[in-house]
Amino acid sequence: MNLRQITIKDQLELKKVYFDSIQSLDHKIYSQEQKRAWSSQAWDNPNFDLSIAQGKGWLLSEKGIIIAFAIRYPKKRISLFYCKGKFQRKGYGSKLLQKLESEAKKEGLDFLSTEASLISYQLFLKNKWEIIRKEKIIINNIFFDRYKMFKNIKN
Repeated sequence: MNLRQITIKDQLELKKVYFDSIQSLDHKIYSQEQKRAWSSQAWDNPNFDLSIAQGKGWLLSEKGIIIAFAIRYPKKRISLFYCKGKFQRKGYGSKLLQKLESEAKKEGLDFLSTEASLISYQLFLKNKWEIIRKEKIIINNIFFDRYKMFKNIKN
């Protein structure tokens, strides 16, 4: 398992991880229509490219293949946090989250925030994040529930 900082050259592979991660989600939690609307954001949403280009992120790879990544953008917000389906629930997300938190702490940040999906919010809770509120958003005319969350990372 290799942990390294993301570069702009990783952009296409990160989009593939994003797409795989969303498409592999349990159909009992997200409908096919929701997964299609959400996964299209890799190509339709300029903020995705902006997060990769201007954010600070880390990826995990195995045998040269990127399997998971996480990005802070702007610096106090985790904007992208995804893992390929067959690698989920194996501790990779916690490893990335701890790396993002330790880097933010080194930079002198007091807290981090994110908007977590119905899948990822449990990982954040397990790592001592707190829910601020549940919220509804619309992506491509489809409704989604998510959780606005934060963690105080000050000593």
